[in-house]
Amino acid sequence: MLDTLIQSRRAYRALEYVPISPEEIKKIAKLVSLSPSCMNNQPWRYIFVLDPETLQTLFTCLNRGNAWAKNASMVVAVFSETSLDCQISNRDPYFLFDTGMATAYLILLLTEMGLVAHPIAGFDLEKSKEVLNIPKDYSLITLIIVGKHASEYPDEMSEKQKETEPNRPKRKSVEEFTFFNRYSEEKS
Repeated sequence: MLDTLIQSRRAYRALEYVPISPEEIKKIAKLVSLSPSCMNNQPWRYIFVLDPETLQTLFTCLNRGNAWAKNASMVVAVFSETSLDCQISNRDPYFLFDTGMATAYLILLLTEMGLVAHPIAGFDLEKSKEVLNIPKDYSLITLIIVGKHASEYPDEMSEKQKETEPNRPKRKSVEEFTFFNRYSEEKS
């Protein structure tokens, strides 16, 4: 069931390598292509990085707090560009929303395969785009670190990361982010 899958998704940092085949990636990509998108523009773009040499180069772009990622099996670069947006006047850009929905599908599909799919923001944006040959006018939205959850903590994890790894981080209560009928500063 989908609710069980969503509940099992975690952004673990303790990873170990597991082979992922191009066939598995193509299957996932085919399912991701079914994600909703404005005017069916499908603005999401993904680079699935499996090559060990490219992975090692990409790992040099990560912030120190993401050093744990070096045990990943794959990194998925999520990117898009405003020209891929559906053009509706007087509205904010929509392509990031569409890309986010497709990426949620991607993360859940990887979770269903028994993998960890941990999106990160801590990386050198320009250097990463250069390593991956992403054109300058595209937005590199996130890197998703993918691997099998490991029972042992890598040395690269900080003590705080090791401390927080076993338990799901506290989530906001439903009352903190939901409203009925209209926005209100007061919470019920």
